[in-house]
Amino acid sequence: MKITRLSRAVVSGTAAVVLPITLGVMAPSAFAETTAGGGTSTGPFGPACASVPETGPGSLASMAKEPVATAASNNPDLSTLTAAVKKAGLVDTLNNSKNITVFAPSNEAFAKIPKADLDKLLADKAQLTKVLTYHVVGQKITQSQLANGSFKTLEGASLTTAGSGQNFTVNNTSKIVCGGVPTANATVNIIDTVLTPPN
Repeated sequence: MKITRLSRAVVSGTAAVVLPITLGVMAPSAFAETTAGGGTSTGPFGPACASVPETGPGSLASMAKEPVATAASNNPDLSTLTAAVKKAGLVDTLNNSKNITVFAPSNEAFAKIPKADLDKLLADKAQLTKVLTYHVVGQKITQSQLANGSFKTLEGASLTTAGSGQNFTVNNTSKIVCGGVPTANATVNIIDTVLTPPN
């Protein structure tokens, strides 16, 4: 699934989507990851991480053990995204990919799109696939790389990230509300607006 910025209005048949996040906060050491340079980066970050369940399905610990599409399906704040991924037939593609990064719109992000536009997008498998794959990057992106990055998505176009500390944006339009969430095969950054591919 690739991530590209989506404006709040329908663009070429696609609408902007923002996703809410509910991720539980866990000790950073539990999800510290070793970077290529040998250092470590803390685990999940961002204001919405505090609302994630601490235990059970949808919790950070549970998501870390499951492939990304399955992990998202167990998080109630990603139910719209999960439905979209199923409609596009991308569940196996996402679950079988290795070391990818997914910019996952929350339910709140999708709610920003007018219902008629969202229904139209969900009914157009080709366009839906294009939008979703724009939210997926075929590499593991660390928190430090988000500061000033440009990454090619599975859709083919690139998206950009910028920011510092725990505040990052994607394509200058969508905020990462809970980032660095690990799953068995991916890193998930929950965003508050659906990205729109450039063309």
